[in-house]
Amino acid sequence: MSANTVTAPTQGPAAESRTPHHASVKELPRISGPRPTRPVSLATLSRVEWRKQVDTRAGLWFMLSIGLVVAAVMVIMFFVQQGNHSYGDYIAGTAMPLSILVPIVGILAATSEWSQRTGLTTFALEPRRGKVVAAKTVASVVTALLSMVVALGLGAAVHGLAVAVRGADADWSLTWSFVGGMLLMLVLSLLQGLGFGLSLLNTPGAIVAYLVLPTVWSILGGMVSWLQDAAKWLDISATMGPLLEGQMTGEQWAQLGTSTLVWVVLPLAFGTWRVLRAEVK
Repeated sequence: MSANTVTAPTQGPAAESRTPHHASVKELPRISGPRPTRPVSLATLSRVEWRKQVDTRAGLWFMLSIGLVVAAVMVIMFFVQQGNHSYGDYIAGTAMPLSILVPIVGILAATSEWSQRTGLTTFALEPRRGKVVAAKTVASVVTALLSMVVALGLGAAVHGLAVAVRGADADWSLTWSFVGGMLLMLVLSLLQGLGFGLSLLNTPGAIVAYLVLPTVWSILGGMVSWLQDAAKWLDISATMGPLLEGQMTGEQWAQLGTSTLVWVVLPLAFGTWRVLRAEVK
């Protein structure tokens, strides 16, 4: 072959095999920043908080104990010879034990991160603490609603048994005003417990404060003459009583609102403020 001979470029499969492989791959666009993520919804957080109330052994047993106490009260009423055995009487008999036990659910929900030292995990997954408090509130209110449903169901069963076994008169009358009043009483009691729990962030201290402080105030309001007028407006145990009667006057609603502001709203507000500013350890 002479020096002037020009070799033609090779064509065909041999040439294609010498072509760099990466030239045929389409380049993907680069991501210039962190990929956006959707925030956790309040419904999801509330569902998680409610599961935390029943997932632990202590929480599950406490929930079961509420049902057992309600059943025990109705069984005692069932065996009372001269007692009233109407459906409404059985439901009314559970109002006091439920109003004492249900708020402890709110206390446990409020203090769980601080007493079990799981706050770092909770607030790392959801740093918006106000949203966590709202989720705990929703989950606790759901528990109050479920406790009311359990009371209604057990009351129906025991009343039916009283009619069949004891020969009691069938009386299924139950006014919506009574049901609504009892439900409102349970929700307010639960929110009161939640407020005490958020304010103290300590389970034993919050339970003691919830059980002792309103009781001491009720005793002082009944014994000290110059506190009796104030007790009519600030004793939440007394102002919630008319809710079970089915009829509330304007003055009674004002008294309930005043006592709710002192014993429910203020502890909730202070407790929420404290959670927002507390150091998580």
